[in-house]
Amino acid sequence: MAPFRIERRSALPVDETWRRLTDWPRHGAHVPLSGVTVRPAGPTRVGTVVVVRTGVGRAGFDDPMEVVRWDPPTGDTPGSCRLEKRGSVVLGWAEIEVRPRDGGSEVVWREEARLRGLPRLFDPPTVWSGRLFFGRVVDALLEA
Repeated sequence: MAPFRIERRSALPVDETWRRLTDWPRHGAHVPLSGVTVRPAGPTRVGTVVVVRTGVGRAGFDDPMEVVRWDPPTGDTPGSCRLEKRGSVVLGWAEIEVRPRDGGSEVVWREEARLRGLPRLFDPPTVWSGRLFFGRVVDALLEA
């Protein structure tokens, strides 16, 4: 697998940072050629499945991720969420952590991702592109 880590600080309060990063449909607005659906509809909880559809028309694939940990922030306690990738193309997991920091918040996004069938030789470019791509998504979600 190809693990990477992204860290960001924001002037936004912890609750607002959490809300923006876990508003799954908003992720689709910042990822080219993709859309996001959430099952079941309603508030996120353990068992919620977030499906990112990447592609154009029939040429594409689904990247379903199941929420396996859901602990929103409360007071001074950081929030954390873990999603396990359950698809046939993208494997791995993602963790989002939001904690209070200097009157605002700090985000730590950890992810381990791999494309099924891709040799480990491709792990370094996967890490580089994942860090770049998801770093831009996090930045856009915090700015919006």
